Amino acid sequence: MSASVEQSLEVKKRGLTSRPVIGTLILIGGMIGLIIAIGISVSIGAAEIDVKTVWSAVFQYDSALVPHQIIQETRLPRVLGAALVGASLAVSGSIMQGMTRNPLADPGLLGLNAGAAFMLAICFAFFPGLPYMYLILFAFLGAALGAGIVFGIGSIAKGGLTPMRLVLAGAAVTALLVALSEGIAIYHRIAQDLAFWNAGGVSGTKWENLQIMAPWVLLAILGAIVLSKSITLLSLGDEVAVGLGQQTGKIKLFGTIIILILAGAAVSVVGAVGFVGLIIPHITRFIVGHDYRWIIPGSAVLGGVLVVLADLAARMVNPPQETPIGALIAIIGVPFFLYLTRKGGKEL
Repeated sequence: MSASVEQSLEVKKRGLTSRPVIGTLILIGGMIGLIIAIGISVSIGAAEIDVKTVWSAVFQYDSALVPHQIIQETRLPRVLGAALVGASLAVSGSIMQGMTRNPLADPGLLGLNAGAAFMLAICFAFFPGLPYMYLILFAFLGAALGAGIVFGIGSIAKGGLTPMRLVLAGAAVTALLVALSEGIAIYHRIAQDLAFWNAGGVSGTKWENLQIMAPWVLLAILGAIVLSKSITLLSLGDEVAVGLGQQTGKIKLFGTIIILILAGAAVSVVGAVGFVGLIIPHITRFIVGHDYRWIIPGSAVLGGVLVVLADLAARMVNPPQETPIGALIAIIGVPFFLYLTRKGGKEL
């Protein structure tokens, strides 16, 4: 290792904190909080159902009982879908922030969500009735398209990629893809079908969706955990990572594939919900330190909690109508984003 790399590594290590005890507590407490949030969310709705009935509906299902049908066929897949979506968006955001060393990185801000929604609009317009499995695949391609355009624009700009330049490119590309999606929806009269994805929500989630989505998401999160040590080193800078024997090209390739899987799967279920991948990684990093072996699993748990609670709030704000999840999370996300930009794109 060269002297310059060693010196750079020492400087970086001084700011690289890891709190394994707090990280363990966050994982345990987050899992308990997620289970409690799921239980409350399943119990509350147009028809109030007590915890005992929820328990029996999950473990002693009786199809003859209406409350059991409501829980099993409507509420449970919806809430589990919200947890998976939250974990997907949070983990993808944490990987993006680590690989790009960009504190403002988020699937929604960098065009991935808009790209996935654009491909879904094409599917609804030209391939109606397409099986859900193919919708996920098209969402992956759309996320890759959005990210490719954003990073392409950012790369050709004078001065190279900077956090603010990426965000500006992401905003422009997102606006373009959203406009194209809306144009397709109006021309082909599928605006109502696309409105769900534009607004964001998990009300239409079914067990069939989860059976296809869950394996992709769980494998991608497992892959992210496997890469977590390498992403920690990559977050110190490419020069330091290479000096420590990391194959940065392969890490970035696998990390990008994981991001596209997570973002595409999330958008195919919940729509273009932003800011989850921005907020949660920062909060997790602030609590557990800069070690991505704790940031990634912690983000998965806390992201699930956030979206489950947002879905619960969406049903309680104006019953029996539902408020879009994306709007509720944006109430938190926009001030958070403005706070980060005020700090010059620095971490919490």
